[in-house]
Amino acid sequence: MTATPSAPSGAERPDKHAPASLRALTQAVHAGNRIDEGTRAVRTPLVMANSYALPDDPSSISWSSPEHTLYTRNGGFNQKALEEKLALLEGAEAAVSLASGVAALHAVFFTFLRSGDHVIVTDQSYEATWRLFTELLPEKYGIQATFVDTSDLDAVRQAVRPNTRLIHTETIANPTTRVADIGALATIAHEAGALLSVDSTFTPPPLARPLAGGADLVVHSLTKYINGHGDAMGGAVLGRGELVARVRADAMVDVGGVISPFNAWLIVRGSVTLPLRLRQHVASAQRVAEFLDADPRVAFVAYPGLPSHPQYELAKRVLPNGGGAMLAFAVDGDSGTQNRFVSNLRVITSAVSLGHDETLIVHVGTDGPRVSAYPEPFKRYGHLRLSVGLEDPEDLIADISAALDATFTA
Repeated sequence: MTATPSAPSGAERPDKHAPASLRALTQAVHAGNRIDEGTRAVRTPLVMANSYALPDDPSSISWSSPEHTLYTRNGGFNQKALEEKLALLEGAEAAVSLASGVAALHAVFFTFLRSGDHVIVTDQSYEATWRLFTELLPEKYGIQATFVDTSDLDAVRQAVRPNTRLIHTETIANPTTRVADIGALATIAHEAGALLSVDSTFTPPPLARPLAGGADLVVHSLTKYINGHGDAMGGAVLGRGELVARVRADAMVDVGGVISPFNAWLIVRGSVTLPLRLRQHVASAQRVAEFLDADPRVAFVAYPGLPSHPQYELAKRVLPNGGGAMLAFAVDGDSGTQNRFVSNLRVITSAVSLGHDETLIVHVGTDGPRVSAYPEPFKRYGHLRLSVGLEDPEDLIADISAALDATFTA
């Protein structure tokens, strides 16, 4: 008879009802989930109510308070379950879930910036972030923004002003894959009396946890990897309790950027497999990037897991679990050549977004104001943004190889 293996002496017995003590894989399964008292279902059910029953004496309750489950705009049953899970996965004191990733970005800027304030923004950023700080926030509220190469720490320091209230960056820049040194940026921000906010959509936990590196607030587009199935939209802001409480009160309750119960439920469902999916995403992206990097018909590849990446050593330090699953590249040719290559793909889907189960590619040209801050190859060729999915990497490589053959023999 085989003896039952025992836990190491002194090991604490894990408990799914105390998920903070569990490891990431177990947290992803159990955090935010509880047995439903009414039905005894083992999964948190979908509750599509927009209002909840009040106590017998509601006179002491604030109608706008998120402390009580009163009205879904203030935070409903499924939203709270999602926030509990996200906070544990990210290592945050608190989380607030919102309608989209852009709603989450706007929520941070709307909550913590005032007329006349100054913000330092990464000059390689998501398009909505760019427009918020080049047009909407300066024109409507008089907020001043300086766009800086946030990998150049001296440039960041020189951009600081007496009225600087926020530094905003991305762990891996969209779309150039530039890597941010979160710890160094946090030091600069805090010495200036400012906050550091980080869009970590490309690097959900456990790939990166910017709060552990010193960031004050982390933003995710839940639409992407955390949901992971391309069927729900959402966003989140995570950080210290007092900061998140301000975002919840200002941007969720009184501006109304709340996520729907159904989307919250779908994202909780998708997040269960997040650590497992990320392992495959990252491993496959590394294989695909290496293949592209070795093909002479490919003009350039930008992927933090490649030694050719200008911040390869930094990426190994700040992203110990791999370089993510997003890469940018271009085939050797003009815009028409890029489009022909994409049209020759049969497994990879041409579509926007990222972090889905299927691999997605989108061709982005050389037009637009953001391009001025891009590296030279991006300016010359444009780029193909590739979100590597969960297919077998050999099938992805075969698809790319065949598309290259068809493009350059036509």
